[in-house]
Amino acid sequence: MQIKNFMVNQSLKELTQHRTVELPIACYETAINQNIHGYIPLHWHEEIQFVLIVKGEAIFQINEERLAVREGDGLFINSGCLHMAEEKEGTGCVYICLNVSPHFVLSQELFTTYVFPYIQATNLSYIFLDGHELWGNNIADAILKIKQLIEGKPQYFEIDITMQLTVMWKNLIFNGFQPEHIQTEMLKSQRMKEMLSWIQLHYAEKIMLEDIARAGGLSRSECCRYFKRILKTTPLNYVLEYRIQKSLILLQQAESNVTEVAYQVGFNSTSYFIEKFRKSMNMTPLAYKKYKMDESILNLADITVEK
Repeated sequence: MQIKNFMVNQSLKELTQHRTVELPIACYETAINQNIHGYIPLHWHEEIQFVLIVKGEAIFQINEERLAVREGDGLFINSGCLHMAEEKEGTGCVYICLNVSPHFVLSQELFTTYVFPYIQATNLSYIFLDGHELWGNNIADAILKIKQLIEGKPQYFEIDITMQLTVMWKNLIFNGFQPEHIQTEMLKSQRMKEMLSWIQLHYAEKIMLEDIARAGGLSRSECCRYFKRILKTTPLNYVLEYRIQKSLILLQQAESNVTEVAYQVGFNSTSYFIEKFRKSMNMTPLAYKKYKMDESILNLADITVEK
Protein backbone atom coordinates (compact mmCIF):
# COMPACT_ATOMS: atom_id res chain seq x y z
CA MET A 1 0.00 0.00 0.00
CA GLN A 2 1.19 3.51 -0.76
CA ILE A 3 -0.13 6.85 0.46
CA LYS A 4 0.26 9.22 -2.51
CA ASN A 5 -0.80 12.23 -0.50
CA PHE A 6 -1.16 12.70 3.24
CA MET A 7 -2.61 15.40 5.43
CA VAL A 8 -0.63 17.24 8.10
CA ASN A 9 -1.81 19.61 10.81
CA GLN A 10 -0.60 23.14 11.45
CA SER A 11 2.68 21.94 12.98
CA LEU A 12 3.36 19.55 10.03
CA LYS A 13 2.40 16.55 12.13
CA GLU A 14 1.13 13.81 9.83
CA LEU A 15 -2.52 12.96 10.49
CA THR A 16 -2.48 9.46 8.97
CA GLN A 17 -3.41 6.77 11.49
CA HIS A 18 -0.44 4.39 11.28
CA ARG A 19 -2.17 1.38 12.75
CA THR A 20 -4.54 -1.46 11.98
CA VAL A 21 -7.42 -2.61 14.14
CA GLU A 22 -5.19 -5.27 15.67
CA LEU A 23 -1.80 -3.58 15.83
CA PRO A 24 -0.32 -0.08 16.30
CA ILE A 25 1.93 -0.52 13.26
CA ALA A 26 1.62 0.23 9.54
CA CYS A 27 3.66 -0.90 6.55
CA TYR A 28 3.95 0.96 3.25
CA GLU A 29 5.86 0.34 0.05
CA THR A 30 6.52 3.79 -1.38
CA ALA A 31 7.66 4.89 -4.83
CA ILE A 32 8.74 8.45 -4.12
CA ASN A 33 7.87 9.83 -7.55
CA GLN A 34 4.28 8.58 -7.15
CA ASN A 35 3.60 11.07 -4.36
CA ILE A 36 1.36 13.95 -5.47
CA HIS A 37 4.26 16.37 -4.88
CA GLY A 38 6.88 14.24 -6.63
CA TYR A 39 8.66 13.84 -3.30
CA ILE A 40 7.77 13.13 0.34
CA PRO A 41 7.08 16.54 1.93
CA LEU A 42 8.39 17.69 5.28
CA HIS A 43 6.41 16.20 8.18
CA TRP A 44 6.73 14.42 11.52
CA HIS A 45 4.79 11.90 13.56
CA GLU A 46 4.87 10.39 17.02
CA GLU A 47 5.56 6.91 15.65
CA ILE A 48 9.14 5.76 15.14
CA GLN A 49 9.93 4.85 11.54
CA PHE A 50 12.09 2.18 9.94
CA VAL A 51 12.97 2.58 6.26
CA LEU A 52 14.52 0.03 3.89
CA ILE A 53 15.46 1.04 0.34
CA VAL A 54 14.58 -1.79 -2.05
CA LYS A 55 15.29 0.05 -5.31
CA GLY A 56 17.30 3.10 -6.33
CA GLU A 57 18.51 5.84 -4.01
CA ALA A 58 16.84 8.52 -1.90
CA ILE A 59 17.98 11.73 -0.26
CA PHE A 60 16.49 12.01 3.21
CA GLN A 61 16.50 15.04 5.42
CA ILE A 62 15.95 14.50 9.14
CA ASN A 63 15.90 17.69 11.19
CA GLU A 64 19.11 19.47 10.18
CA GLU A 65 20.89 16.67 8.33
CA ARG A 66 20.69 15.35 4.76
CA LEU A 67 22.02 11.99 3.66
CA ALA A 68 21.82 9.60 0.73
CA VAL A 69 20.39 6.13 1.37
CA ARG A 70 20.97 3.45 -1.26
CA GLU A 71 19.41 0.11 -2.12
CA GLY A 72 19.96 -2.39 0.69
CA ASP A 73 20.46 0.30 3.33
CA GLY A 74 17.91 1.98 5.56
CA LEU A 75 17.12 4.41 8.35
CA PHE A 76 15.64 4.57 11.79
CA ILE A 77 13.84 7.92 12.17
CA ASN A 78 13.00 8.86 15.72
CA SER A 79 9.65 9.97 17.10
CA GLY A 80 8.85 13.66 16.58
CA CYS A 81 11.65 14.37 14.09
CA LEU A 82 10.95 16.49 11.03
CA HIS A 83 11.82 14.56 7.88
CA MET A 84 11.33 14.51 4.12
CA ALA A 85 12.62 12.43 1.20
CA GLU A 86 13.28 12.90 -2.50
CA GLU A 87 14.40 10.48 -5.15
CA LYS A 88 17.93 10.75 -6.45
CA GLU A 89 17.16 11.69 -10.02
CA GLY A 90 16.43 8.80 -12.35
CA THR A 91 16.86 5.99 -9.82
CA GLY A 92 13.14 5.14 -9.48
CA CYS A 93 13.52 4.88 -5.71
CA VAL A 94 11.17 2.54 -3.84
CA TYR A 95 11.35 1.90 -0.12
CA ILE A 96 9.54 -0.08 2.55
CA CYS A 97 8.45 1.96 5.53
CA LEU A 98 7.32 0.75 8.94
CA ASN A 99 5.67 3.24 11.27
CA VAL A 100 5.43 1.86 14.79
CA SER A 101 3.97 3.23 18.00
CA PRO A 102 6.87 3.43 20.49
CA HIS A 103 4.73 1.73 23.13
CA PHE A 104 4.43 -1.34 20.90
CA VAL A 105 8.17 -1.95 20.60
CA LEU A 106 8.59 -3.63 23.97
CA SER A 107 6.34 -4.59 26.88
CA GLN A 108 5.14 -1.87 29.24
CA GLU A 109 7.51 -3.10 31.93
CA LEU A 110 10.54 -2.67 29.65
CA PHE A 111 9.40 0.52 27.89
CA THR A 112 10.65 2.95 30.57
CA THR A 113 14.16 1.51 30.62
CA TYR A 114 14.78 0.45 27.03
CA VAL A 115 12.59 2.62 24.80
CA PHE A 116 11.61 5.94 26.41
CA PRO A 117 15.20 7.26 26.90
CA TYR A 118 15.91 6.65 23.20
CA ILE A 119 12.80 8.24 21.73
CA GLN A 120 13.39 11.31 23.94
CA ALA A 121 17.09 11.58 23.07
CA THR A 122 18.22 14.79 21.38
CA ASN A 123 21.26 13.13 19.74
CA LEU A 124 19.33 10.34 17.99
CA SER A 125 17.12 12.01 15.39
CA TYR A 126 18.04 9.13 13.07
CA ILE A 127 20.33 6.11 12.78
CA PHE A 128 21.71 4.97 9.44
CA LEU A 129 21.14 1.24 8.89
CA ASP A 130 24.09 -0.10 6.92
CA GLY A 131 23.01 -3.23 5.07
CA HIS A 132 26.64 -4.43 4.99
CA GLU A 133 26.86 -4.49 8.79
CA LEU A 134 25.47 -7.57 10.53
CA TRP A 135 23.21 -5.58 12.88
CA GLY A 136 21.92 -3.41 10.00
CA ASN A 137 21.23 -6.49 7.92
CA ASN A 138 19.39 -8.07 10.86
CA ILE A 139 17.06 -5.06 10.99
CA ALA A 140 16.56 -5.12 7.21
CA ASP A 141 15.59 -8.80 7.35
CA ALA A 142 13.14 -8.09 10.18
CA ILE A 143 11.52 -5.27 8.18
CA LEU A 144 10.96 -7.63 5.24
CA LYS A 145 9.56 -10.33 7.54
CA ILE A 146 7.13 -7.89 9.15
CA LYS A 147 5.97 -6.78 5.69
CA GLN A 148 5.31 -10.40 4.75
CA LEU A 149 3.48 -11.03 8.03
CA ILE A 150 1.22 -8.00 7.64
CA GLU A 151 0.39 -8.91 4.03
CA GLY A 152 -0.08 -12.64 4.61
CA LYS A 153 -1.61 -12.57 8.11
CA PRO A 154 -0.74 -16.18 9.00
CA GLN A 155 -1.96 -17.59 12.29
CA TYR A 156 -0.43 -15.78 15.27
CA PHE A 157 1.19 -13.21 12.96
CA GLU A 158 0.73 -10.50 15.61
CA ILE A 159 3.01 -12.41 17.98
CA ASP A 160 5.57 -12.93 15.22
CA ILE A 161 5.57 -9.19 14.51
CA THR A 162 6.31 -8.38 18.15
CA MET A 163 9.20 -10.85 18.04
CA GLN A 164 10.67 -9.16 14.97
CA LEU A 165 10.30 -5.71 16.56
CA THR A 166 12.21 -6.93 19.61
CA VAL A 167 15.03 -8.13 17.33
CA MET A 168 15.11 -4.74 15.55
CA TRP A 169 15.18 -2.72 18.76
CA LYS A 170 17.81 -4.90 20.40
CA ASN A 171 20.07 -4.50 17.36
CA LEU A 172 19.68 -0.72 17.55
CA ILE A 173 20.42 -0.22 21.23
CA PHE A 174 23.11 -2.90 21.47
CA ASN A 175 25.33 -1.08 18.97
CA GLY A 176 26.60 1.76 21.10
CA PHE A 177 23.92 4.42 20.60
CA GLN A 178 23.87 6.25 23.91
CA PRO A 179 20.96 8.66 24.35
CA GLU A 180 21.56 12.27 25.40
CA HIS A 181 18.99 14.81 26.55
CA ILE A 182 19.93 18.43 25.92
CA GLN A 183 17.19 20.92 26.80
CA THR A 184 18.36 23.55 24.29
CA GLU A 185 18.04 21.05 21.41
CA MET A 186 14.50 20.18 22.46
CA LEU A 187 13.63 23.89 22.54
CA LYS A 188 15.07 24.40 19.04
CA SER A 189 12.88 21.63 17.65
CA GLN A 190 9.78 23.05 19.33
CA ARG A 191 10.45 26.57 18.04
CA MET A 192 10.93 25.28 14.51
CA LYS A 193 7.62 23.42 14.63
CA GLU A 194 5.88 26.54 15.95
CA MET A 195 7.18 28.64 13.05
CA LEU A 196 6.18 26.01 10.49
CA SER A 197 2.77 25.77 12.14
CA TRP A 198 2.29 29.52 11.83
CA ILE A 199 3.25 29.45 8.14
CA GLN A 200 0.79 26.68 7.41
CA LEU A 201 -2.01 28.66 9.06
CA HIS A 202 -1.19 31.96 7.32
CA TYR A 203 0.46 31.04 3.99
CA ALA A 204 -2.41 32.55 1.97
CA GLU A 205 -1.93 35.93 3.67
CA LYS A 206 0.79 38.55 3.36
CA ILE A 207 3.76 37.26 5.37
CA MET A 208 6.75 39.22 6.65
CA LEU A 209 9.94 37.82 8.14
CA GLU A 210 9.02 39.48 11.45
CA ASP A 211 5.79 37.46 11.59
CA ILE A 212 7.59 34.13 11.27
CA ALA A 213 10.27 35.10 13.80
CA ARG A 214 7.61 36.23 16.30
CA ALA A 215 5.87 32.83 16.02
CA GLY A 216 9.07 31.14 17.20
CA GLY A 217 9.94 33.74 19.82
CA LEU A 218 13.10 34.67 17.90
CA SER A 219 14.78 37.70 16.38
CA ARG A 220 14.77 38.00 12.58
CA SER A 221 18.43 37.01 12.31
CA GLU A 222 18.01 34.00 14.61
CA CYS A 223 14.90 32.94 12.68
CA CYS A 224 16.94 33.00 9.45
CA ARG A 225 19.65 30.90 11.10
CA TYR A 226 17.08 28.29 12.16
CA PHE A 227 15.71 27.92 8.64
CA LYS A 228 19.16 27.91 7.06
CA ARG A 229 20.42 25.26 9.49
CA ILE A 230 17.39 22.98 9.47
CA LEU A 231 15.73 23.50 6.08
CA LYS A 232 18.70 24.86 4.09
CA THR A 233 16.67 27.84 2.88
CA THR A 234 15.43 31.23 4.03
CA PRO A 235 12.09 31.68 5.82
CA LEU A 236 10.51 33.58 2.93
CA ASN A 237 11.81 31.15 0.32
CA TYR A 238 10.25 28.35 2.38
CA VAL A 239 6.93 30.23 2.32
CA LEU A 240 7.24 30.62 -1.45
CA GLU A 241 7.89 26.91 -1.99
CA TYR A 242 5.12 25.95 0.45
CA ARG A 243 2.65 28.09 -1.53
CA ILE A 244 3.69 26.39 -4.76
CA GLN A 245 3.24 22.95 -3.19
CA LYS A 246 -0.25 23.92 -2.01
CA SER A 247 -1.04 25.09 -5.55
CA LEU A 248 -0.31 21.62 -6.98
CA ILE A 249 -3.41 20.16 -5.35
CA LEU A 250 -5.62 23.06 -6.43
CA LEU A 251 -4.38 22.93 -10.04
CA GLN A 252 -5.51 19.31 -10.31
CA GLN A 253 -9.11 20.33 -9.77
CA ALA A 254 -10.88 20.45 -13.12
CA GLU A 255 -12.67 23.77 -12.45
CA SER A 256 -9.59 25.68 -11.24
CA ASN A 257 -7.73 28.31 -13.23
CA VAL A 258 -4.21 29.65 -12.77
CA THR A 259 -5.15 33.15 -11.62
CA GLU A 260 -7.56 31.94 -8.96
CA VAL A 261 -5.05 29.40 -7.67
CA ALA A 262 -2.31 32.04 -7.50
CA TYR A 263 -4.37 34.25 -5.22
CA GLN A 264 -5.70 31.35 -3.15
CA VAL A 265 -2.19 30.31 -2.13
CA GLY A 266 -0.98 33.82 -1.32
CA PHE A 267 0.51 35.28 -4.51
CA ASN A 268 -0.64 38.81 -5.36
CA SER A 269 0.45 38.57 -9.00
CA THR A 270 -0.35 35.84 -11.52
CA SER A 271 2.81 36.55 -13.51
CA TYR A 272 4.97 36.24 -10.39
CA PHE A 273 3.25 32.95 -9.52
CA ILE A 274 3.91 31.60 -13.02
CA GLU A 275 7.55 32.70 -12.86
CA LYS A 276 8.21 31.05 -9.49
CA PHE A 277 6.19 27.94 -10.38
CA ARG A 278 8.22 27.44 -13.56
CA LYS A 279 11.47 27.84 -11.63
CA SER A 280 10.37 25.27 -9.03
CA MET A 281 8.58 22.72 -11.24
CA ASN A 282 10.30 23.24 -14.63
CA MET A 283 6.94 23.89 -16.27
CA THR A 284 4.19 26.49 -16.14
CA PRO A 285 1.13 26.02 -13.89
CA LEU A 286 -1.04 25.56 -16.99
CA ALA A 287 1.29 22.90 -18.39
CA TYR A 288 1.23 21.13 -15.02
CA LYS A 289 -2.57 21.23 -14.96
CA LYS A 290 -2.79 19.78 -18.47
CA TYR A 291 -0.21 17.11 -17.64
CA LYS A 292 -2.16 15.99 -14.56
CA MET A 293 -5.48 15.97 -16.42
CA ASP A 294 -3.99 13.83 -19.22
CA GLU A 295 -2.50 11.51 -16.59
CA SER A 296 -5.91 11.11 -14.92
CA ILE A 297 -7.53 10.24 -18.26
CA LEU A 298 -4.86 7.61 -18.96
CA ASN A 299 -5.26 6.11 -15.49
CA LEU A 300 -9.04 5.96 -15.94
CA ALA A 301 -8.59 4.27 -19.33
CA ASP A 302 -6.24 1.69 -17.78
CA ILE A 303 -8.80 0.91 -15.07
CA THR A 304 -11.54 0.51 -17.70
CA VAL A 305 -9.39 -1.87 -19.77
CA GLU A 306 -8.61 -3.97 -16.66
CA LYS A 307 -12.30 -4.35 -15.94
